[in-house]
Amino acid sequence: MSRSLATIIGFSAVLMWALLALFTAASGSVPPFQLTAMSFFVGGSLGLVSWIWRPEAWAAIRQPWQVYLFGTVGLFGYHFFYFTALRAAPPVEAGLIAYLWPLLIVLFSALLPGERLRWFHLAGAVMGLAGSALIVTGGKGFDLNSDYVGGYAAALLCALIWSGYSVLSRRLPHVPTDAVTGFCYLTALLSFCAHLMLEQTVWPDALTEWLAVLGLGLLPVGAAFYAWDLGVKRGDIQVLGAASYAAPLLSTLVLLMAGFGTLTTSLVLACLLITGGAALAAKDMIGRKD
Repeated sequence: MSRSLATIIGFSAVLMWALLALFTAASGSVPPFQLTAMSFFVGGSLGLVSWIWRPEAWAAIRQPWQVYLFGTVGLFGYHFFYFTALRAAPPVEAGLIAYLWPLLIVLFSALLPGERLRWFHLAGAVMGLAGSALIVTGGKGFDLNSDYVGGYAAALLCALIWSGYSVLSRRLPHVPTDAVTGFCYLTALLSFCAHLMLEQTVWPDALTEWLAVLGLGLLPVGAAFYAWDLGVKRGDIQVLGAASYAAPLLSTLVLLMAGFGTLTTSLVLACLLITGGAALAAKDMIGRKD
């Protein structure tokens, strides 16, 4: 598989993550950790079912415990600290801090063997961050309050965990993407435990809400993580990092098309910043034949 193709597959995860807000909104009043447990169970089952016609993939389950610890910390750790941050701090500020992870991926990638951080990678990621800030804040700015320092710290941990997981995955090329199936099941188990300790169980009310949970597990909390694993291991990780800022933009556009919200000037400006930043970061990849 070429580097460019792997990057495109990795970016498909960003496209699937754009459906996260829509499916979450459509899932009704299911609490966050319960929803995470349900959707990751579906995501793990997606990989398991694919092994029926790929019996050789069963070998992927035989991994050292360190690999499962690494993968579970990445997937569960990100979601745990993200929900903790939203509980302990205003969602706008917490969400913006948590979404530092694409920029951190670009920065941390410079530590990888064979990778070189160029000015356009960094500039593209910063443009994406600025565009995401416009989306999250609605162009109205934000104010960090010392009363919520615990929530801000959780949001920063969330960003560090996901960026670290993504970059360090590059150092584990021998671990097959099929191992993500195990990561999903372990994340579902830990999320269920967190749900029992922190939340009251609320099941979906209608068929549409159950379908939304299924959609979450199949795409943004399922296939997306398999695609992302392949992309960060074999693709251009710096381009993927900068291009990941498209997720909040696409998510907002999907919600608009579904009838939630209205188009604003700040959203148009965010679109220009994010698409321009992604194109700038990818300028070395465009036209490359590999």
